[in-house]
Amino acid sequence: MSRNEFSCDCNVIHQSAVDEVIKKMPKEHIFNNLADLFKLIGDTTRCRILFALDQKEMCVCDLANVLNMTKSSISHQLAVLRRSGVVRCRKNGKEVYYTLEDEHIVKLFEIGLEHINHKA
Repeated sequence: MSRNEFSCDCNVIHQSAVDEVIKKMPKEHIFNNLADLFKLIGDTTRCRILFALDQKEMCVCDLANVLNMTKSSISHQLAVLRRSGVVRCRKNGKEVYYTLEDEHIVKLFEIGLEHINHKA
């Protein structure tokens, strides 16, 4: 039988490490919200939209052209992202422009992309 070299083979509890982590552990709803955010941006179409918006503020028509999709499908995805606080919009006459909500979303997306590109 092979032994799992990545499994701890002892019964020692490092209580100070356990206590330190428990003390810092966020409430359950924080983890739920974090998981929801990752699920939200875990969609390929939404990732493509985030990439485009990370490059430049764009309207639905521009995004539809860049991603070769219908305005309706882009609008649907943008509504999901907007309701979740990932993108924001501003109106300029009849046009509505979208951008990433804040620097946290920008960093989250760019770091994720950098991580994937580094692995390739």
